[in-house]
Amino acid sequence: MVVHPNAAPPTPWSRTLAEPQINESAYVHSFSNIIGDVRVGANVLVAPGTSIRADEGFPFYIGEGTNIQDGVVIHGLEKGRVIGDDGKPYSAWIGKNACITHLALIHGPAYIGQECFIGFRSTVFNARIGHGCIIMMHALIQDVEIPPGRYVPSGAIITNQQQADRLPEVQNSDREFARHVVEINAALRAGYRCTQDPTCILPLQQGSQPATNGNGKTSSNGTGNGLKRKMSLSLDIVDRVRSLLAQGCKIGIEYADKRRFRTSSWLTGPSIHSNRHTEVLATLEDVLAEHSGEYVRLIGIDPNAKRRVLEETIQTPDGPLSNGSSNGARNSVVPRSTASNGSRRSVSSNGASSIEGDAKQQVRSLLSQGYKVGVEYASKRRFRTSSWLTGPAFDSKNPDKVLSELNSCLDDHNGEYVRLIGIDPQAKRRVLEEIIQTPDGSVSNGNGKGNGSVASRSSYNGGSSSYNSSYNISSDIGLDPEVVQQVRSLLSQGYKIGTEHASKRRFRTSSWQICPIIDSNSEGQVLTELEACLNDHRGEYVRLLGIDTQAKRRVLEQLIQRPDAPATANNGSSSSRSTKVSKSKGFGESVNNYQKRPNSYTSTRLDADVVQQVRSLLAQGYKIGTEHADKRRFRTSSWQVCSPIDSKRENEVLAGLEACLQEHSGEYVRLLGIDAKAKRRVLEQLIQKP
Repeated sequence: MVVHPNAAPPTPWSRTLAEPQINESAYVHSFSNIIGDVRVGANVLVAPGTSIRADEGFPFYIGEGTNIQDGVVIHGLEKGRVIGDDGKPYSAWIGKNACITHLALIHGPAYIGQECFIGFRSTVFNARIGHGCIIMMHALIQDVEIPPGRYVPSGAIITNQQQADRLPEVQNSDREFARHVVEINAALRAGYRCTQDPTCILPLQQGSQPATNGNGKTSSNGTGNGLKRKMSLSLDIVDRVRSLLAQGCKIGIEYADKRRFRTSSWLTGPSIHSNRHTEVLATLEDVLAEHSGEYVRLIGIDPNAKRRVLEETIQTPDGPLSNGSSNGARNSVVPRSTASNGSRRSVSSNGASSIEGDAKQQVRSLLSQGYKVGVEYASKRRFRTSSWLTGPAFDSKNPDKVLSELNSCLDDHNGEYVRLIGIDPQAKRRVLEEIIQTPDGSVSNGNGKGNGSVASRSSYNGGSSSYNSSYNISSDIGLDPEVVQQVRSLLSQGYKIGTEHASKRRFRTSSWQICPIIDSNSEGQVLTELEACLNDHRGEYVRLLGIDTQAKRRVLEQLIQRPDAPATANNGSSSSRSTKVSKSKGFGESVNNYQKRPNSYTSTRLDADVVQQVRSLLAQGYKIGTEHADKRRFRTSSWQVCSPIDSKRENEVLAGLEACLQEHSGEYVRLLGIDAKAKRRVLEQLIQKP
């Protein structure tokens, strides 16, 4: 099976980041796309160009023996479920031995029974298809339940139950046709899987049939030249694999001949989807045997963060690497949970500094992969603002010489932060950023100040560390725990963190100024620099930004400091100074209780959180709007705009908002925050349900 399953994105209706569950005997083509809680049974074929997205409605179920052909789309609405054969609710259920042919659309809520045939370009939406039904080409099935064993002719439009009940019975010739298609695709699935298995395809190329040995593994038969399994992996490789699997990582393989190795043009090996270390190790040995005389490297993949956490060469043209090998080919990128063995740097009895442990191994790893090694340094002041200075470049490829020059650099910048840089000269990008010295002379275990790599940046683990242990800065302001949690949430989703500040005059005109960019993905360093920004801009408004770098858009704008606001009770002070803004939601800021505000509009329908959200949006200069939809329109996301609210005065906006709720009682109503300058929405929040 060739597939890179993706977790469902975090949404208001789904925060579980569910991943597909795919049986090992299924074949999913690499040009298909499977996202979210999709459960794929045994012996399923998913052909190229399919899109199976359980990111809105979920879960999906695809029964064993079913084939999903080219261009099929399976999706589902957030609302609406069908009951599967196991008695549980699903957004889309497809039974055993079904056949979903080219360019068909299955949109949940939808149920398709066992041994059903869905023809080319046909659409099934909000419908239930009984067992053994055959739907021919270009048909539309919507809002009906088709009894078992019925035949739908090509081009038919079945949108009411009377039409469904009048459909003819399936003939034996129709069943034979559907059964033939299923058998053809079962053979294709086996063939596709065979092409990925060298022990299966090699005998075919040599004119013989693959045989099965006593362990259920295929082996060459009749040629005498089958793949040999004489090699055993070194103990440290075995431990590495077990460690990665224990962390929930996936294992991958890449290989390259000498020419490709020089240009870093690695080829991807067979995918390993098992979580059992015995099966993974057996596959690794097969690959090493197949690619004898070539470079082979082990890949550790974090499926949640969709990034590599390990790249380690386990074989060179001279043969597999043994335990304790120091030939420089062990090119690891430190895994996310790997603890360092002591400090990165030690000081000898004569006062000379030297690199040891992980940092030394890291340098050798980078050089063995053809990367360049450099350093950057920063004083304590520059470290707080991420204003690193570039140190000397190391042009040598000799690890010992580079380590010697690196030690000299550490001595030259004693009392400062120094970080190791790994550079890919081909792609002209950084592959590693790791702090190897702090002003106290070492980087201790668990230090959160940015000692993560670019290639394997650590994602936040809610149970692994607390705010107090993540960063430590001398400040009389401090960050609110909810702001810290917001930062962790953004970093865990792969977003960048930024800040903006504004004086009172600039705040009134929404003329925000950008603070120094926070490049790090390390929680501790981000929180440190965020607090430094609050210190630098006391007496001003400061807001937190969450930035999606791939979509090049902001996903969060949250006010976290206001000038001249009463200090919180935490510090016991009544002085007037900048204070953090707490208990914020989305774009919201902390305000006094709605009912306690003098001369404010008295609400009878609006929730306090909604009032707070409105105030926050107005304070940031945004417009307020509303949309409504009845149950039918809500299912199809066909929202209608309520009467515009043109005022910027809080009382008038709240009155208009409550009037909309009253006018559309019994319907869905959602609050809109609109950036009039950028002509885009910054908030869509459901505030009323029928």
